[in-house]
Amino acid sequence: MTTPPWRTAGGTAVQQRPSFHPVSVRKSLGKSNNSNGYTTSQPSPSARRTQFPDALKAYVARTFQDCPTENRTDVEVDLKKIITDAFENQTVWTIDWATHPLPAAARRKSTTNSDKMDISSGDDSSPVNSNSNTSKYSFSDNSISKGNKRKLSNRIASDNKNEFAVARPDKRSKKTNASEYSYEGPDAFKRLDKRYKRHQTKNVFSHYNAMHHALDSPAFAPVVGRATNLEKRYLRLTSAPDPDTVRPLHVLEKTLELLKSKWKAENNYSYICDQFKSLRQDLTVQHIKNEFTINVYEIHARIALEKADLGEYNQCQSQLANLYSEKVPGGHPHEFKAYRILYLLHTCNRTDMNDILASLTQAEKEDRAVLHALAVRSAVAAGNFHRFFKLYLDAPNMGGYLMDSFIDRERLAALASICKSYRPDVPFRHITEELGFENDAECEAFIVKHNAGNFIKTKDNPKDDGNSKIVLETAKALATIEVAKAAAFKKVDIKGQI
Repeated sequence: MTTPPWRTAGGTAVQQRPSFHPVSVRKSLGKSNNSNGYTTSQPSPSARRTQFPDALKAYVARTFQDCPTENRTDVEVDLKKIITDAFENQTVWTIDWATHPLPAAARRKSTTNSDKMDISSGDDSSPVNSNSNTSKYSFSDNSISKGNKRKLSNRIASDNKNEFAVARPDKRSKKTNASEYSYEGPDAFKRLDKRYKRHQTKNVFSHYNAMHHALDSPAFAPVVGRATNLEKRYLRLTSAPDPDTVRPLHVLEKTLELLKSKWKAENNYSYICDQFKSLRQDLTVQHIKNEFTINVYEIHARIALEKADLGEYNQCQSQLANLYSEKVPGGHPHEFKAYRILYLLHTCNRTDMNDILASLTQAEKEDRAVLHALAVRSAVAAGNFHRFFKLYLDAPNMGGYLMDSFIDRERLAALASICKSYRPDVPFRHITEELGFENDAECEAFIVKHNAGNFIKTKDNPKDDGNSKIVLETAKALATIEVAKAAAFKKVDIKGQI
């Protein structure tokens, strides 16, 4: 009679995991008993007494996979008896463990879960039939896995071939398969709205991107708008869009002209931003991707840059990148490629910067705006502050607005270098000119803002002509400037970052 492994090694089958398995050594290179010339997969008699078949190991793992906690002790007893009998009957290598019934205790659901089972569907068969030889449902099925048990009515409904039916993603697959989150189907908006409220303090912009992909997904048929009003407030969608509230393309074209004239006359950013978001939403739900779409996103992006709203700008930039990549005609891709380079300098995103540099075409490298952005990147990388501030004062298009987002950070870095190079003081006018300020008052306000105002002094002119000059005591100011510089580089505002 063969002795089961745990009786000789001590411990249970589950706990005992030998570090190696003995293997018999082949003594010759002659043919084996098998007709195909390979060694038999059946183990030697000695190995049969000390090894578990791989199929048996999988059977043990499957047994404990969804075993209720309160049944675990009974499962171990039943499992040990099953394997012991298999070894004693010398059938452990011949049993088909893949289809062998699991121990009864492993198939028995806890009373807590059984009380929650919905039987309103009229299915009078239990999930597991204890009278049958095999389990009715695989315990590796996510539909009844631990922590994700669903009602029978929901399970039956999910089996129907409905193109809008979307299963809730398994929690264990979030990290490895985040792209498969469902943003489609008639209830997608409600789920997104719920998720938005739950994570509102974490990342508002991820909700926007998710909603945009939901509206633009193939599962949503394009809406044909019927509204005629030119102005409409932006409201986050929580249900399928109503054609009566969506404006068609010819109305949206008139809306854009109205918004452009109002922006020039009133310069009310709050109103304009709300109207542009509503305009973009109507374009999205109708799946309109043409030159007009690009024009809308570009205008809104420029307005957002002018008002230093980097979050709204980046939402427009991300959609423009998609439109440009899809070869939608029109627009100014070179201009916005330059903006993207400057924005990545602001966010200190080296990975994306390397990607964008590697993808530049010859035409883009010859564009003035792109060349300027590349020169700014080189100046920052080399610490050439003198060239950097000359480029800042000579930025084409709206590049200067993007450079405003990180100009204070670079000014602090330049000022720290000046404090190290000039001792014991430096003329204040020199700082004004080198850091790209328009006048001494702006420079003074900048230094006072960063707690170094006490180091601005009036110094008598050694020529004794009665004139005096204003200086910055660099030796004393260095420590304070270094602290301000470290804080500026430590915290980077990347709201709206994708």
